[in-house]
Amino acid sequence: MPDFSHLNTLLVEPVISQLSGLFDLNGRVGVVFLLLSYAVAYGLFRLRKRRGLTKAPSFWQFLGGHRVHFHRSALLDYRYYLVRGILNVALLVPIVGAVDPYILRSGDCLAFFTNLWGARPRVDENLSLSLLYGLGVFLVSDFKNYWVHRAFHSRWLWAFHKVHHSAAVLVPMTASRVHFVEKLAANLAGTILLGAYAGSFWYVCGGEIGAYTLFGVTWLIFIFNALAVSLRHSHVWLSFGPLVEHVLNSPAQHQIHHSDAPRHFDKNFGINLSLWDWIFGTLYVTRSTPEALRFGSGERGDEGYTSIYSLIVTPFVTTARKLRNTGGAQGLGQGTSQAPHS
Repeated sequence: MPDFSHLNTLLVEPVISQLSGLFDLNGRVGVVFLLLSYAVAYGLFRLRKRRGLTKAPSFWQFLGGHRVHFHRSALLDYRYYLVRGILNVALLVPIVGAVDPYILRSGDCLAFFTNLWGARPRVDENLSLSLLYGLGVFLVSDFKNYWVHRAFHSRWLWAFHKVHHSAAVLVPMTASRVHFVEKLAANLAGTILLGAYAGSFWYVCGGEIGAYTLFGVTWLIFIFNALAVSLRHSHVWLSFGPLVEHVLNSPAQHQIHHSDAPRHFDKNFGINLSLWDWIFGTLYVTRSTPEALRFGSGERGDEGYTSIYSLIVTPFVTTARKLRNTGGAQGLGQGTSQAPHS
């Protein structure tokens, strides 16, 4: 009898794990948050229908209908979501495992400060302290996400992030249309920064503190994921208004980020908070009236990202060509006639 255990480990188990991830509250692509988002979308549909602000004959059409959800770009997103499970096992896990021994974690930082300044008296853990610690975890993580996202819009990393921006239509599963190189960079940056933050916080408190959670998820992450997170990758316009959008990132703001119009390039890098965009000059606020948008990277070459193979391999090919011809006129930033973005 042939031994299929290796095949099962590399293919079957990762795909099953990805499918089960749809019920994981730690991720943004999940059934619970999708249902919450569509509940909000249905409320918007009824409101706009009553006010005559939408021509959609049904809620399904309001969401985009077959034109969006069965577009070849959307179908590619569905397939790529499953393949990402295989990539995680085949590539991410081995790479992270090889790098992991060289990364300072929270325990290492705690030990460093203890050796440097001596042990501190233990502070009794309470709800307020757990909430505060969770707030810090959220802020550090969101700050990290802003800068990793912005970095991948730069000249040398854009080819990998273009995988995400090449989507011609937005569906909730587009959130998972991320190249594994970008995912690896985000994971490593998060491990380093959150390790430093946790170690510092624990040292001040004289020992480990746990973050308060809701249903096993850090409380602020759960709250923000519940705020119609799935509508960010959709064709449903939901603006929080100029005032709120200086702090909180709305679905409309992220749709602006996916726009192929040059006036929208390099705007709204924030994931949960638009506060970082406001501080660092990349903020674009929206209003209740929808803007006419077309999605894509805003440059020629999106047609080269229409298969699983191209989503994985094309960024490496593009970057290699760029390295061979660094003096050439073609850049990796958005826009065919623009200089690469910063």
